[in-house]
Parts: sequence; structure tokens; C-alpha cells
Amino acid sequence: QVQLVESGGGLVQPGGSLRLSCAASGSIFGLTTTGWYRQTPGKQRESVARISSGGTTIYADSVKGRFSISRDNAKNTVYLQMTSLKPEDTAVYYCHTFLYDAWGQGTQVTVSS
Repeated sequence: QVQLVESGGGLVQPGGSLRLSCAASGSIFGLTTTGWYRQTPGKQRESVARISSGGTTIYADSVKGRFSISRDNAKNTVYLQMTSLKPEDTAVYYCHTFLYDAWGQGTQVTVSS
């Protein structure tokens, strides 16, 4: 089993930036696809970005060109760099690995003036 811990969320103004981090309890990210998801109250959790074990990245259309997912295997950490943030990006963001089907506890991102 593996534990994931997200951090880096917070309150930011529209147009601002945040970098989320997902730290794993073991060296897992190089072995599996890892994704960032987000969820708002009353809505289903949606995929935001994924990075495969080989480094291939996929983004939701709503965040293409604004968000970037990356990985540091030495630090057992996956990042989500978010720029040009919009109020509709407000959500709880979760990290997930397909191996072990592990989820973190989530980190709140609020985009508001």
C-alpha cells in the first residue's frame, strides 16, 4: 500500500498561480500513471491531468495551456503547476495512482478576488 499527501492549495486571485505537490510514501510514481483530479460539491470528480510511468502527459481541455503536471522520482513527488487560474478552477484537488488505486486526502484550491 502507498500513502499520498497533497499540499500547496490555498486562496489565489484570478490570473494567479499555484503549485500543488503530491508526496508518496514510497517510490511509486515511476511505476504507474499518476493523475490529478478535482471535485466541487455536488459534482463528480473529474480528471485534470495525468502523467504515465514513461512521462507522457494528458490534460483536460479546460486546463490545457494553463496547467502542467510533472514528476520528481528522486523526491517521490508529483506536481501540478497551475497558472492563469480562473474562478471555475476552484475545487478540492486530489492525487491518484493507478497502481494500488491510491488517493490522497485532497487540497482545497480557491480562486477568488
